[in-house]
Amino acid sequence: MKKLKKKKELGREKDQRKALFKTMLGSLIMQEKITTTETKAKELKKKIDRIINKAKLSQQEEKKVAVIRDIKKTIPGMAVKKITGEFLKKFEKRVSGYTRVVKLSPRKSDSARMAIIEFV
Repeated sequence: MKKLKKKKELGREKDQRKALFKTMLGSLIMQEKITTTETKAKELKKKIDRIINKAKLSQQEEKKVAVIRDIKKTIPGMAVKKITGEFLKKFEKRVSGYTRVVKLSPRKSDSARMAIIEFV
């Protein structure tokens, strides 16, 4: 029996896909805006929303250590320092929708749909 897929595979194996998103999440947090393909941007949006919600939980003292340890598994160390610091002040009043995906014209070399993902 076929099941519905919840995420895109992007033509990569699990470990490669995990490494790709770890570096992309780190770049997005550090630079606050990146250009990538539309499919990757949409998948990245789902992941960054979850990470920011977890980082908001780290503001509570009793959950801080466990939440930061959990975040470190999905993003690089420098990005963890930034996201758990002053970066969260932008999103205090927001519940979700921390990023936007802006579609661009296709890439010339292979006509892949491109998009910019940035924080609101």
